[in-house]
Order: sequence, then C-alpha cells, then structure tokens
Amino acid sequence: MADVDAGRQSVKSLFKMLEVLEAFSTTDRELSVVEMAQRTGLPRTTVHRIVDSLRSVGFLEQEASRDRYRLGLKLFELGSNALTNLPLYREAPPFVDTLAKLSGEDVHLCVFDGAQMVFVNRRDQVAARPHNTVITMEASPCHSTSVGKAALAFQGEAVIDRIIRAGLPRFTPNTIVDPEQLRAELARIRERGYAVDECEHETELRCVGAPIRNATGRVFAAISASGSSRRVSPERVPDLARMVMNHAELLSLRLGYQPVRPDQPGSPATERGAVGRSERRRKMPTTMVGEHPV
Repeated sequence: MADVDAGRQSVKSLFKMLEVLEAFSTTDRELSVVEMAQRTGLPRTTVHRIVDSLRSVGFLEQEASRDRYRLGLKLFELGSNALTNLPLYREAPPFVDTLAKLSGEDVHLCVFDGAQMVFVNRRDQVAARPHNTVITMEASPCHSTSVGKAALAFQGEAVIDRIIRAGLPRFTPNTIVDPEQLRAELARIRERGYAVDECEHETELRCVGAPIRNATGRVFAAISASGSSRRVSPERVPDLARMVMNHAELLSLRLGYQPVRPDQPGSPATERGAVGRSERRRKMPTTMVGEHPV
C-alpha cells in the first residue's frame, strides 16, 4: 500500500512540474516564481521547490541578474529527439520532394503542437535553396497560414477557443483577426478538405494546405505548397489543392490512417473533407512516390 501511495504522489508531482513548464509560452518567455504560481494556481512554496528541481536538470534556466526563469536547452534537445523519432519525420521526405517537383512550388510540412505549427520538413523548390536537415524548431501561427488553418479546422472546439483566446495578430491586410470570421473559414476548410492562405501571413504569397492524419484518424500535421500570388493565381488553386490533398492523404495512409468509407455506418460528418476523395483521385494523373502512386 505504501508503494501505491508513493507512486500516486510521484505522478502528482510530475503533473505539477508539467503545469509549471506549460506556464511558459511564446509570449511569456520569462517568468518569476510568483507569475508561475499565479498561472498554475499552485502555492508559491511548491512552485519554488519545483523550479529548483527543474533548474537542476536543465529544464529551466535562471536569468543571471534577475529572479526570472526561461525554458532550458535540455527541453530543446528532448524536443529535437522527439521530432526525429516521429514516423512522419521518417516517412515524409519522398512525398515532400515529389509534391515540390510536381507543383513547382515550395512545400512545407508542419506538425501542430497545440498552439502553432512546427516545421518538420521543407523543400524550397522555387528558391532552389539547399535542403536543410538541421532542426531549428521554426514555427508559424495557425490562423494566418494554410498549414495552420488546415490543422486547426479539424481540432476540437476547446482547442480552437484556446487559439482564439491567445490572440489573432495581424500580419498583412488579409489576415483573419475576427474570431467569428475565422470560425467560418475553418468550417469551409472542413467542408472542402483544404485551406488557402490568401496572402494572410506574407504579402504576395499564396499557399494551399491540407491536413495529415495519424493511425487513429486525428489531424496532427499539414502539408502545403506555396508561391507568389502572381504564379499561384486563384484560377490555379483548385488544381494545386487536389495535388496537395492527394499527397496529404497518401502520407496519412503511409502513417496507418484508414479512411472511413462514405457508406460505412456511423461515419462522422467531420470526415467529409477526408473521405470521398477517390473520385477526385480518378481525375488526377498518376505519378509514383517510391511504391506509392500520387
């Protein structure tokens, strides 16, 4: 019984440590013990004890001249290891390369981390920049990019609410900053199965993105093709969207995703963007990614 109680106490301690780490964000990069206690609701003495433990293992770093802390590099090391161990990281390169060659545009592959999109792979076809294999944890917002909107559209309402509450900063005159307008846009994305960044993150850059699902069917990543608004014209978007959705679905299948058939009993309405694409695929030319037709 004592061992069980000790185990439960250890789990509670781990959850408290996680709460402290999650108090930090892209906007709250440095926090004091008092601020961490306010954000977590934990007693200040408890937070102080947790901070000392996290600092001793490198998960937190203390400012030299102030009683403030920031996330430590040890977390970056662990995050890099986690990223390279993702099946997506291993399986994606052929799909990214082929989509870049077929579309002639830059291709970005990102994972949704619960708040923003983290780059996993990219192919800068137009700029002809050499492929960079160094993981930099570069991230982009959800509300202003095609990969972000493609992933966010298929999250639960609680996640969408959290993203909206965190703020919708404006990057260009086209950025969607109104919550209700964003919700309407996400509904359209769910219906058609792809997202378009209409020069919302960068001026004169149009992007088309589609969601990627894991073996359980959960959308956790997205892939996009992007180019100048002159080259990726509105008239070209439908063809590019079919190409991007096709590669996103094939990559999802490679990761173990099994689409729900439209005639299968109990298929959820939110799957409409993911199913029924066989008709679209029949209209597309077939190329090969390794052994997988794209």
